Amino acid sequence: MQVRNHHDLWSGIMFMAFGLLFMVFSRQYQMGTAAKMGPGYFPTVLGGLLFVLGLAIGATAYSKGNREAKLAPFGWRENGLVLLSVLIFAGALGPLGIVISIVLLVFVAAAASHEFSVRDTTLAAIFLLILSYLVFVKGLELQFPVWPKFLTK
Repeated sequence: MQVRNHHDLWSGIMFMAFGLLFMVFSRQYQMGTAAKMGPGYFPTVLGGLLFVLGLAIGATAYSKGNREAKLAPFGWRENGLVLLSVLIFAGALGPLGIVISIVLLVFVAAAASHEFSVRDTTLAAIFLLILSYLVFVKGLELQFPVWPKFLTK
């Protein structure tokens, strides 16, 4: 059997891996029964369904009626910059506040794009700052520091 569609194969593998993870990590909770479900019942059933869905999607990769599709090269630089931006945000949020952390997040993540534009990135950062402030600080009243600690004392 020859793999005709690599997208379907790897999508199926991803679904199966997430399904197995759900089932393995939910084993630490009590399962219960269908009539009286415990906290581990839903994640276990969901994990099983994800696994079966992954099998079905992965099986279509071998179908003769499926179109041939190869995977594009993986963008290590782009994915690394996006992951780095999230790590920077997480590390900077406490000491630098939400304003500077979001600006760092947006500019580092935007650098991963092949169409990086300072103007567009600045507009995106401003929009995200306003939206985050309104939703998280004012709306939900989360206790994020808005500005760096050294500016507020």
